[in-house]
Amino acid sequence: MTNPLDNEHPFAPFIRTLGRGKKGARSLTQEEAYEAMSMILNGEVEDTQLGAFLMLLRVKEETAEELAGFVAAARDSVDLPAGHEAVMLDWPTYAGKRRQLPWFILSALLLSHYDAPVLMHGTRGTKLDRIYTQNAVESMGIGISKSLESAVTMVASRGFAYVDLDTICPRLKHILDLRRLFGLRSPINTLLRMLNPARAPYLFQSTFHPGYRQVHQQAGQLLYQPHLAVFKGEGGEIEWDPDKVCQVYSLHNATTSDENWPVLVGRRLLKDKSMDISRLSLLWQGETNDDYGEAAVIGTTAIALKLLERADTIPDALSLAHEMWRERDKQKY
Repeated sequence: MTNPLDNEHPFAPFIRTLGRGKKGARSLTQEEAYEAMSMILNGEVEDTQLGAFLMLLRVKEETAEELAGFVAAARDSVDLPAGHEAVMLDWPTYAGKRRQLPWFILSALLLSHYDAPVLMHGTRGTKLDRIYTQNAVESMGIGISKSLESAVTMVASRGFAYVDLDTICPRLKHILDLRRLFGLRSPINTLLRMLNPARAPYLFQSTFHPGYRQVHQQAGQLLYQPHLAVFKGEGGEIEWDPDKVCQVYSLHNATTSDENWPVLVGRRLLKDKSMDISRLSLLWQGETNDDYGEAAVIGTTAIALKLLERADTIPDALSLAHEMWRERDKQKY
């Protein structure tokens, strides 16, 4: 008698593992997650299977082991460019901003002027009510790298580069854009924050949902990431909201920690009504004032300095960030 499972698709066991029900289902192991994501990125999965898989994970929420397996598979699908050692700090940006401008871009540029080369990667999302980082970077006259290799070269020469996900891994971009069909984020949104395509030793991350901070931290341990910092950023981007206490989860050489950064601005800052991206350049050049923007730049820079081991304490990091902002070269990015 023919076994009906003899013709089962090789990806079906992963869906079955996640979808057996309250008593029968379980999370994937790190090895299973790696195999599943490898099949997805190699185009070995049917569209219906991909949708079911992503939404089962969305309902369950991915574990640190699953996230580590997914990230490892995604990294293996991206060719590591020559000269990648030039990148010190990896800066993913995939959320977009709708309440405040992406002031964190100025933090990344500031760090790049002080011997902390930054690779920023992201993409234009599907939501029309947001400013995405690529648009803001282009508005400042900074060119968008056409490949991961050229981005690494640009980091080596000027300390900063932005490259789009579609250039790094078109398949991941396609899966990310399925959000418009699902109406929900998927584990791909989480994966991309840990992609680190140039294998930078320092990985900077943010989450929108606070519960994911520890998942990122634990996945970093499983991936042997040397240094990592993750916090709940404004709008889901790597930007400290300066009128709130910021809890930062860190990883340094396999040792985890977390600490609370104090409120920087003693009043509630309201939504930016104009969202005029030209003000990014104007603030950098000292031609306009913005309480939120300046505090966000300094605070975000300070968290990065602590991650980069340039400061031992929170007060020292904030003091150094203030000094760097005061002394910046306003004539160049």
